[in-house]
Parts: sequence; C-alpha cells; structure tokens
Amino acid sequence: MGISEAADRADTFVPHRFTEQLVDLGEIRMNYVAEGDPGAPALLLVPAQGESWWGYEEVIGLLSSEFQVFAIDLRGQGRSTWTPGRYNLNTWGQDVAHFIDLVIQRPTIVAGNSSGGVIAAWLAAYAKPGQLRGAILEDPPLFSSQAAPPYGPGMMQTLGPMFAAWAKWLGKQWSIGDWDGMVKALPHELPAFLHPGIGFMLGDGPDSGASSTPPQHLKEYDPEWAWAWANDSANAGCDHADMLAQAKVPVLLTHHFHMTDPDTGHLMGAMTDIQAHQARRLLESTGQPVTYTPLDAPHTMHEPEAQRYTDVITEWIKTLP
Repeated sequence: MGISEAADRADTFVPHRFTEQLVDLGEIRMNYVAEGDPGAPALLLVPAQGESWWGYEEVIGLLSSEFQVFAIDLRGQGRSTWTPGRYNLNTWGQDVAHFIDLVIQRPTIVAGNSSGGVIAAWLAAYAKPGQLRGAILEDPPLFSSQAAPPYGPGMMQTLGPMFAAWAKWLGKQWSIGDWDGMVKALPHELPAFLHPGIGFMLGDGPDSGASSTPPQHLKEYDPEWAWAWANDSANAGCDHADMLAQAKVPVLLTHHFHMTDPDTGHLMGAMTDIQAHQARRLLESTGQPVTYTPLDAPHTMHEPEAQRYTDVITEWIKTLP
C-alpha cells in the first residue's frame, strides 16, 4: 500500500480555531500549528495515539501568552503523511527532531501525552545536544506499552486488545473499514475488564452507547499505528529502560490513573505505580533534575482540565535553567 497524503482524503477534515501549516521533513509532510510570540520560549506539544494536534486546542490559547506554542500531528495523524510500515519510536522521534531543526530552530521544551510522552522521553535521551531544554511526560505508558516489560504488566494485558481490534476492523491504513463490524465485535473480542470503557473508547463518553460513525479523531488516524503497538514493533530497537537511563535534560513525569481491575489486577491506566517508580529511578540515575507529579486526573488531562494542565507545566517550566 502506498504513502497517503492529506489531499487524498481532503473531505475527512473539519475546521479548527488555529491555522494549520505543513512542513516537508523529507519522507513525510508534517502538519502543525504555531501560536504566540516567536521571541517567547518554545513549547512543542506531541499528541497521543489516536489524537490529532487539536486535542490541545483548549490549552494552546492559555499557553501562548507565555510561550510560542507548536502542536503537531505525527506521521499517521491528521493531515500529516501516512507511511505504511514506518511506525516506531525511533522514526517518530527523528521526525520530531527534524521538526525542531527546520521549524522551531532553537532549544525547545517538549511535552507529550500518552504515547506522545514516550516520544518525549525518546527526545530527552536521543535528541541532538542543544535541541531540548526539558521534557514533559504526561501520563506515558512507560514499560506497559512494551509486550514484555521488565517491570509490571505489558501491552496485551492492558489496551493491546483494543489496538488489535482497530487494526483488524478499521484496516492497516484508513479506508473507513468496517466500523459497524467493530462496534458489534468489541464485546466479544475484548476482555471483560475493558467492557465498561467500550463506549468511551468509541468516542461517546463513558456512559453512552457506541456511535454509528467514527469520532473525528479516529477519522484522522491511521490504524497501522495501533497495529505497531499491538505487535510491539513500535518499540523495535528502543527499550524503555535503556532510553530513560540516557535522558540528558530535566524531566517532568506526571502519572494520572492509579487503577487496576479489582477482579483480575489488570492495569486500567497508562502505567502502574511500580512502573512510574522505576521510570523515575532510571531518570534520576542520569543526574538530571526529575520531578514526579502523581495526579488525580484524566489520562488526556490537557483537554478536560486545560487550566490545571497549564498551571502544572508552567510552574515546572519556571524551574528550568
């Protein structure tokens, strides 16, 4: 299957409040927005899997009073290029590093949510000297998104079955796929402890039934992303423990859900307390300043709790050299 450009699916998108731009990074064209004073400190927002840059819309306006804020779509998200077979941490991280070089062109604070937080951890370890001032890891699935992590549960005991279902029913590259078939199949294909969250995962909120059409964020998402996490190829050549032990900039690590299923002990959030503890330990072993902030907050805190998210990261950024 060939590379897919935004123009190939132009009717997929809806308008947003900030102007979208494209930059050619070589293999892909990356979609982004930039808001705020170009003379202000640079802050780069990296969305989670299945989310586009506009998941940060509520905080961009708040943050742009103090920062020049950049929010991006990674390859396979939104209007950025889709590239079959090229979804892994090293490739995503290199894309973001190229973006910093070509567009931001100065030392940057990078903040990522969920899988975007794992990419921010990659940048903290492997970005070129001088590219980053600091990294914010917002409730990232460190270790838990590996199939066989050294600490705590692995992906297939958490959301791996959901990602496998996305790849199976939606197609490895988005062609709308069989949305109705997936909605009907999920109660049979997902483990019972995930059933209460099916409506939420399908974009209808935690207490409602499944929609007859995909939510906008999944319309803008390549399910081959999901397949990369479900089969662990997303982590190929990038062990999380090795990565964390090579961080070269200050890090803020937030941890939101602290929940396990009471009947099975399976993880309900992004990572367990022991995984957060081990991530903190490895980060601290580098000698870099590390702030660990446990929060009672939604996994994607930046959308429903925009002001709180803004306050948490702004206060931490003030501590940076």
